[in-house]
Amino acid sequence: MLDPRLFRTDLDFVKEQLNRRSFNFNSESYIELEARRKDVQVKTQELQNERNSRSKAIGQAKAKGIDVQPLLDQVQHLGDELKAAESALAGIQVEMDALMAGIPNILDESVPAGKSEEFNVEISRWGDVPEFAFEPKDHVDLGANTGMDFELGAKIAGARFVVLNGALARLQRAIIQLMLDTHTGEHGYNETYVPFLVNADSLRGTGQLPKFEADLFKASNDPALYLIPTAEVPVTNIVRDVIIDAKALPLKFVCHSPCFRSEAGAYGRDVRGMIRQHQFEKVELVQIVKPEDAPRVHEELTAHAENILKKLNLPYRKMLLCAGDTGFSAAKTYDLEVWLPGQGAYREISSCSNFKDFQARRLQARWRNPETGKPELVYTLNGSGLAAGRTLIAVMENYQDAQGNIHIPDALLPYMGGLTVIETLVY
Repeated sequence: MLDPRLFRTDLDFVKEQLNRRSFNFNSESYIELEARRKDVQVKTQELQNERNSRSKAIGQAKAKGIDVQPLLDQVQHLGDELKAAESALAGIQVEMDALMAGIPNILDESVPAGKSEEFNVEISRWGDVPEFAFEPKDHVDLGANTGMDFELGAKIAGARFVVLNGALARLQRAIIQLMLDTHTGEHGYNETYVPFLVNADSLRGTGQLPKFEADLFKASNDPALYLIPTAEVPVTNIVRDVIIDAKALPLKFVCHSPCFRSEAGAYGRDVRGMIRQHQFEKVELVQIVKPEDAPRVHEELTAHAENILKKLNLPYRKMLLCAGDTGFSAAKTYDLEVWLPGQGAYREISSCSNFKDFQARRLQARWRNPETGKPELVYTLNGSGLAAGRTLIAVMENYQDAQGNIHIPDALLPYMGGLTVIETLVY
C-alpha cells in the first residue's frame, strides 16, 4: 500500500507514476472522498472538543451547587452527534482503504517504459546454448518414457496436474535439496517451514488480496483460509505487526513449499506440460532489510538465484521488467529466464522483486531506527530460488541425449544415490 500522505501532498506525482503502469487511477473519486473525510474529521474533532468543554463545565457547576441537568442534556445531545460523526468517519475510512488497496506500487525510477513483456530489457546472459546432433525433445515427450504422467494427474485431480514417478520424482527432490543446501550453506539464509494455508490478513499483507482473489484456491469460509500461491505470503507475514531490532537486520529466509494457483485468466497459455500447473514446488527467498540496503540486496538476492542455474550449468538470461510487466506490489523486478531446447526459447524460472515499503505498510512491519529511536517501515524483497518444476524441465531438456535419456548434472549427483542417468523405458 502506498503512503496516504503522498496522495495528500503530491497527487500529481502519484498520477504521473501510476500512468507509467497504464493504471487508470480515478483521481476525481479520490479527491471527493478525501474532501468528505476531511470535513467529517474536522466535525468529529470539533464535537469532541465541545463535549470535553461541556463536561468540564458540568464539573464546575456541580462544585458550585448549580443545577446541571440542562448541561447534561446538552452533553447527551453532543454525544449522539459525536457517535454519528465517528460512524460516518469510519465508513469513509473503509472506502478509502478499499480504494488504496487496489492501487499498485510506484515503480522504481530505473524501470524502463513499456506496456508488455516485449519491452523488457535484457541485462545479461550466462552459459552456452547447447547444440544437439538431433532434434531435441521437450519435457513432455521426454517425460512420457521416464516417469512423468499427465493422464494420471488429470485422473486424480484434473487438468494441469502431474504425477512424477521413480527417478524423475527423485530428481525434483534433488533439485530442491541442492537449492536449500546452497541458500543456507553458502548464501546465509535461515530455512523455515510455514503453513501452506493462510488467512485473508496474510494475503492482504503481501498484496494478493483483494485484487487477485480469483487466482487463489479458497479452502474454507469460516474462517477464510486459502492455499498459498507462493511461500512469499506466509514467510513475509512472519514480520507482520512486528518491530524488529536494527541489529537483527537483514532477516533472510529460505522456504521450500508447494504452491497452488488457479491460473484464472490464463486459459490457452502454456497448456502443454508442466510450465503452468495448479500445483508446483518452489524454493522461495525472502529478505527483510533497512530501506537504504534494498537496492544492493535486490542485486544480491537475484545473484543467489542465478547461482543455482550456474551450478546446474543451465543457460539463462537476466531481464529487467518494464513498467507494464512489473507485478502489482513490486517496485522493480528481475526475471531469470532459462533456455529450454525443446521450445527453442528462454522461459521464466525466477522473479526477484524489490517491494520497498509497499508490503511493509500493509503488514505494519517495522524496525526501530537507533538514530531516531522511532519505528520505521522495513523494505521487503523476495524471489524464486528457484521454481523446482521449471528447473526439472530445464534439466530434462538440456541434459537429454538422442535416445531420450536424461543425464544427471554433476551438482545433483550427491543427491541421486549413485544414479547418473535416467534411462528412457522405450527406445
